[in-house]
Amino acid sequence: KTARAGVIAREVRELVKEVAPEAPMSRVYPMAELARRSMMQLSFTMLTLGIISALALILGAVGLYGVLSYIVAERTREICVRLALGARGEQVRGMVVAQGAQVVGAGVAIGVVVALATTRALGSLLFGVKALDLRPFLAMSLSMVAVGLLASYLPARRASTVDPIESLRGD
Repeated sequence: KTARAGVIAREVRELVKEVAPEAPMSRVYPMAELARRSMMQLSFTMLTLGIISALALILGAVGLYGVLSYIVAERTREICVRLALGARGEQVRGMVVAQGAQVVGAGVAIGVVVALATTRALGSLLFGVKALDLRPFLAMSLSMVAVGLLASYLPARRASTVDPIESLRGD
């Protein structure tokens, strides 16, 4: 917005009245104001999509953690037998994390395929990024893998610290 915007607006009104006196002219806005107003709705849409995406990431991580915790809880007896027979905690953690990595890998692969299929529909909402830009796909895939591995490591760490004698006595 320039300091001359008010002066220019008055001059534009006078010019329009000279050229086309019957043309209605109720409001005059600087181009920067029009651009800001047109971007407001899009900014709100992008903010909403960002919040929904963050919630989806959190729900996915919590869901994955819940599933893996349930699997570990169901296999507590097997894990205790492994520990009692001499398996080290690192081996148990590796086994559980490897299973989690398989689930995460399948989920990321399915997610990338679905994202590639829907980029055409969402292409009009992207600015400064091509619809099939590799960087966003790679960034989201890596972040989902990181979240998934963290969500699988926590139950694995808990499973590797189980006292096999106490746990087997409880059954």
